[in-house]
Amino acid sequence: MDEVRIGVAGIGGMGSSHCGYLTKGGGVAGARLAAVADVEPERLAWAKTSLGDGVARFRTPEEMLASGEVDAVIIATPHYFHPPIAIAAFEAGLHVMSEKPAGVYTRQVKQMNAAARKSGMVFSLMLNQRALGLTRKLKELVVSGELGEIQRTNYIITSWFRAQSYYDSGGWRATWAGEGGGVLANQCPHNLDLWQWICGMPSRMRSFCYFGRHHNIEVEDDVTAFVEYPNGATGVFVTTTGDAPGTNRLEITGDRGKIVAEGGKITFHRTEESASKFLREWPNGFGSPGVWTCDVPPARGDGGHQTITTNWVQSIRDGGRTELMAPGVEGINSVELFNAMLLSTWTDSWIDIPVDGDLYYEELQKRVKNSKVKGGAGRTMDVSGTFQ
Repeated sequence: MDEVRIGVAGIGGMGSSHCGYLTKGGGVAGARLAAVADVEPERLAWAKTSLGDGVARFRTPEEMLASGEVDAVIIATPHYFHPPIAIAAFEAGLHVMSEKPAGVYTRQVKQMNAAARKSGMVFSLMLNQRALGLTRKLKELVVSGELGEIQRTNYIITSWFRAQSYYDSGGWRATWAGEGGGVLANQCPHNLDLWQWICGMPSRMRSFCYFGRHHNIEVEDDVTAFVEYPNGATGVFVTTTGDAPGTNRLEITGDRGKIVAEGGKITFHRTEESASKFLREWPNGFGSPGVWTCDVPPARGDGGHQTITTNWVQSIRDGGRTELMAPGVEGINSVELFNAMLLSTWTDSWIDIPVDGDLYYEELQKRVKNSKVKGGAGRTMDVSGTFQ
C-alpha cells in the first residue's frame, strides 16, 4: 500500500492531537489524514476550520467506517467505545489504532482481540511510553538476565496530579457510566502496561482503592495494590491524582541487584554475586554482597505518539512485516490489572489473575446504574505535554 488513508474517530483533546501531527511538520510518512468523525457539531466545525475541506467530516464513526474514504482508523473516543468501534472497523476491513485503555472491562477487550485476529488487519494500541528510551532500556536489562530472577517490584506513580477543573471539563469524565474508572482507567494504563511489559504479569493481588478521596468524583483517585508473581516475587503499585509534588519511580529488585528508574535516569545497583547464594552461604551474620553502582544510558526513543503511529503505518504498508512496538492484543493486560484492583476493593478480597470477567462486569454495572454522568460534552482541553 503506497498511502494509508487515516480516519480519526473522536476529535476531542487526544483526537485533535493526532490530527495535528498527521497534518503538520511532514506528518507520518506514507499516511494521510483523510477523515474525522465526532458526534459533537462544534468539533466538526473545528475540523472544518483547522483541517480544511480536504479532510472529510462525518457525524459518527460508523458513517466514516462505511464511507470508503479510509483504510485505517485511530480511535480516540471515550473508553467504552474503543472496542465496539474497533470491532466495526475490523469487520469493514480496516486497520486499527486505539487510544488507551484497550477497553473498560476484559470481556469487551477479549471480543475486540478476537475480531482483530479474525480480520487479519494490523492492530496497534497507543502505548507510546513503550517507545521511550528509558523504558526500552529497562525492558532490555530485565530480559537480558543481568538483574537475575525478579524478587520485588515497587512502582510509585503519583505524578498524575489533576485539579477539579480537569474532571469538570467533560460530562463523561470520572464517572462509572462515562469513563468506567478514574486514575486506573485514564492515566495509569500507560504505567500498568509498562509494569507488566517489563516485569511480567502477577498471579494475584490485593488492593485498596479510594473513591473521590481528593476530588468531587465518584471513581477512584487514590490506589495502593500489592501483587504476587508466579515465581513468588511480590510487588507494590501506588498511584493517585491528588499528590503534589508527585513521584515517578520504578524499582525492580532481582537476585543480582536492583534497578531504579526515576527522574529520567536509570541506576543499576549490581551485586558482585547472587544475593540468594550469599545469604545461604555467608558465615558471619551481618555481611552483604558487594555492590557496584552505575548509571545506565537509555536506549534511543522519544516516546511520542507519532512514533507509535509511524510504526503502525509502516506495518500496514509492508503487510505486517514490521514488528509492532505496541500490539493491540496486548492491551488486555493493563485492563486485567486495573479490573483486578477495583474488584479486589469492591469485594474486599484477593483476586486471581486473569480476573473473573463476568464478576467484574456485574460489579461494574451496579456502579454504572447509580452513576451521575454530567450533562453536556464539556470543553475540549489542550492535552499536549500531559503524556509522560
